[in-house]
Amino acid sequence: MDLGLRGKTAIVCASSKGLGRGCAEALAEAGVDLVLNARTEGPLAETAGQIAETYGVNVQHVACDITTEEGRAEVLAKLPNPDILVTNAGGPPPGMWSDWEIADFEAALHANMLTPIMLMKAVLPGMIDRGWGRVVNITSQSVKAPIPVLGLSNSARAGLTGYVAGTARQVAQHGVNINNLLPGIHATDRAIALDSGVVKAEGITMEEAKTRREATIPARRYGTSEEFGATCAFLCSQQAAFIVGQNILHDGGGVNATI
Repeated sequence: MDLGLRGKTAIVCASSKGLGRGCAEALAEAGVDLVLNARTEGPLAETAGQIAETYGVNVQHVACDITTEEGRAEVLAKLPNPDILVTNAGGPPPGMWSDWEIADFEAALHANMLTPIMLMKAVLPGMIDRGWGRVVNITSQSVKAPIPVLGLSNSARAGLTGYVAGTARQVAQHGVNINNLLPGIHATDRAIALDSGVVKAEGITMEEAKTRREATIPARRYGTSEEFGATCAFLCSQQAAFIVGQNILHDGGGVNATI
């Protein structure tokens, strides 16, 4: 399927590896020129080079912390008026309700709610002026079914979801679509971190922790970044022009809900 994206431009955050890289690769395959972001220069530069060589698109990169005002300014200076924005940032650490103080919540809200909101605020005017734009926010399945040990993430992602619900419906008339893509467990560093927590808490092996978690997923496996990226690219496509303000689960059926 031709997604109708050739020649478009995109900012993809936290894209040196994992789900962000999956999104960047899928957009590059569709002919989109990219600005990639991550915190560490080496892996980011390597990813940018590999994507440019593989897909023949223009790939720039900015190594910075996208959750800071300075980092966002650096990325937007490289591409002030993207056609596509994919927001993404690492999730806050797991824990119990009794572990977290106000500073922990402030950090989570800043990274996983306020950062994507500020990026949208920066790029939406240009998209509206041009009559076309796509925003995909990578959030979490916890938006649909909160995960007890991820209370910080539950809180921040829910706040972003509420913001998108209203904003997406205000800008859709201008050809600008905002949607959220909600991953379950994928074979990324985040899965390793969560499984490592189980290993430490229960004294089991990593393989046992993974097997146990896979048993809770109807697909009986972890997702892949390639599958996730393909879904992101479709949400950015011309064919997805009538999908507005939605929360799309990508979790192998992990959330057991009718709606």
